[in-house]
Amino acid sequence: MAKKNKAVWGTRFNNQTSKIFERIGASVDVDKRLFEEDIFGSIVHTNMLIKQKIISKKIGSKIITGLKKIREEIRRNKFKFNKKYEDIHLNIEKRLFEIIGENAGYLHIARSRNDQVITDFKLWIKKASNEIIININDLLRSFIKISEKNIYTIMPGFTHLKNAQPISFAHYLLAYVEMFKRDKKRFSSNIIYIDECPLGVGALAGTSYKIDRNFTSKKLGFKKPTNNSIDSVADRDFVLDFLSAASICAMHISRFAEELIIWNSDIFKLVKLNDKMLTGSSIMPQKKNPDPAELIRGRAGKNFGSLQAMLTTMKGLPLSYYKDMQEDKALVFDSYDTLLESIIITNELVKNLTPNKNRMLNLSNEGYTTSTDFADYLVQNENLSFRESYKISAKLVNYAEKQRKKLNELSFDEVKKFKNSLKKDVMKIFNVRNSVNSKTSYGGTSIKNIKKMISKLRRELK
Repeated sequence: MAKKNKAVWGTRFNNQTSKIFERIGASVDVDKRLFEEDIFGSIVHTNMLIKQKIISKKIGSKIITGLKKIREEIRRNKFKFNKKYEDIHLNIEKRLFEIIGENAGYLHIARSRNDQVITDFKLWIKKASNEIIININDLLRSFIKISEKNIYTIMPGFTHLKNAQPISFAHYLLAYVEMFKRDKKRFSSNIIYIDECPLGVGALAGTSYKIDRNFTSKKLGFKKPTNNSIDSVADRDFVLDFLSAASICAMHISRFAEELIIWNSDIFKLVKLNDKMLTGSSIMPQKKNPDPAELIRGRAGKNFGSLQAMLTTMKGLPLSYYKDMQEDKALVFDSYDTLLESIIITNELVKNLTPNKNRMLNLSNEGYTTSTDFADYLVQNENLSFRESYKISAKLVNYAEKQRKKLNELSFDEVKKFKNSLKKDVMKIFNVRNSVNSKTSYGGTSIKNIKKMISKLRRELK
């Protein structure tokens, strides 16, 4: 056992650790968040040592009893964390010595902090990923619920923030459903990628003890043990995968927030937000600002920063383990907390969002949004190529612009000037509702398509 006031590894050292390094090198303030995973891993490791007859059942039982007592102390905030012991692993080990004495020294047989911490971290990230998936599912349900209420709400679809073609507001909302579904798949895939247990690979070379890594992997909930001991302790791909998935999800949230901010503005007036999702001004009494949307738009930068920081940390590291990697946990914990809060706030925004249906409908008739429908009509009914039809439609738009009329305000005689053989049924294509319903290709904005998609999504989320 190490001398009093020295780290566990301090036996060979003659001088105390520098105070500044002790402060910087200690990670317990961050990694104490892993205590559940650390104790769970230690209990499973102890059971494996007992099973393999590496330690006696009597000693193993004492270790497990002590670990469970420590877990309760931490849960009840009765445990004193000490930076002197650097991290969660050595803090727990130190307390175990206090509870059961020298038998605590048997716990660290056939493992290193290198494989211990990566096992803890993988367990934590699996749990965190599942928590994010649960909250994304809640968000998806909210999007689907508001979509169902707005199937017949017509709005302009935008490209370059210019009116493009009429769409259903539900169709717009379901676009975000697809984005968040992909986010969910990314986190789900990461859980599959992470499903290899590193415990038992030691510092980097494996161990001479006759351990059973398959037993340990199964009991910890992993599919299999890792294949290479060096890669096991050097690997932080699973950290990068998590941070990448979090960054992409945060980017989707930021895009949605940006649109709400624009559409809620006094210029667009397309949507209203409940007062509970707005704040005021300290000087301007009239202001109702969409601060929650602005916050989640800005917080995406924190997620991006964590990913970039971790990539930079890993980019030049030789194999296998280096202290640089200690920074991974703070980055992941912060990214997780930031993303989870952003998902929850986004869900609240969706629930407290009301479209200005009349404004949406009126705006969908601005900007000649049915001009493509006219071009398509000419192709389908006048046996013209699309490029020829495009030119005729563009001329019609130029005419309407000069007359200061919307396309649906033109008379049949005016439209017929541009193609004399036109029949009167051409006028129906300038109706934005007809335009929406004509987009029947799979994935299009027709009402029929949207209803089918909502039913499909509801089944998926059951």
